[in-house]
Amino acid sequence: MLKLCGMTTRLVFMGTPEFAVPSLEALMRGSYRVAAVYTQPDKKAGRGQRVVMCPVKQLAASRGLQVVQPDSLKGTSAVDRLASFAPELIVVAAFGHILPPGVLALPKFGCLNVHPSLLPRYRGSSPIATAILQGDEVTGVTIMLMDVGLDSGPILSQTNVSISADDTTGSLTVKLAQAGAELLMETLPLWLEGRIEPQPQEEGVASYTKAIAKGAGEVDWQLPAVGLWRRVRAFNPWPGCYTGWRGKRLKLSKVVPLDAGKCGEPGRVIAMALPAPAAIGVETGDGVLGLLWVQLEGKREMSAEEFIRGQRHFIGSLLL
Repeated sequence: MLKLCGMTTRLVFMGTPEFAVPSLEALMRGSYRVAAVYTQPDKKAGRGQRVVMCPVKQLAASRGLQVVQPDSLKGTSAVDRLASFAPELIVVAAFGHILPPGVLALPKFGCLNVHPSLLPRYRGSSPIATAILQGDEVTGVTIMLMDVGLDSGPILSQTNVSISADDTTGSLTVKLAQAGAELLMETLPLWLEGRIEPQPQEEGVASYTKAIAKGAGEVDWQLPAVGLWRRVRAFNPWPGCYTGWRGKRLKLSKVVPLDAGKCGEPGRVIAMALPAPAAIGVETGDGVLGLLWVQLEGKREMSAEEFIRGQRHFIGSLLL
């Protein structure tokens, strides 16, 4: 555990999804004393609506750490419970709750947030998907000192992460989670030793993201192929992009933009001539969207080539 001025630094970790797991793992490997782990309450999922533990709770429970799952951090009782762990520092990574002033003021070294964007760009709940939707080639992670605003606190450190043409929100989350954990471990000793001067964010260039709705994945074939390609990647794994064919939902798992500038009938499936990277495509408002992997409702995911071998009437049909 970290020794600072003859004292042992205690911290509370707050996080919920897979993005937060590498940061908690790094803290435990670094021998920081994690007094408690706060995470969101368990939720029901799947067809059977079984109660499922989030990734952070699974890790914490497997390591014997005390887990707290409050419905809210507001109120005297919630703050008193947190204070009972005597944290000198709180580390937050995709927790899912806004920290009220009483919590922010509790630890000696403040509350630090691991945020997956280069703040002040993409504050809010969906910075990873938004970076892909905007066509960014670079994003990153910011370690910030939290304040009462939404991701508006002063910056302690940042690191860049490249976005590849194949990256989805799922794959980019893995990259950013690892980069965030590494940056956290580089930043913490410097912060605790008083060697970092927090830098205020430029409010004039700040941008915000919103939660992605479940229905956002429905494809509008009037949009350009490049925009649809970004949406398929941004909404993978959730909520997924889909269209309609013969009364069933057809999920688009992997696609590629082709023939920019070409206009046809939006939604019309066409055969692509070799050496195109996709055997079949769909005409859009601008260009053709090549289909690489698809999944018809009730069927397994498969390559587009395999799909058309079993669905010979697919080419020439109109997707709605």
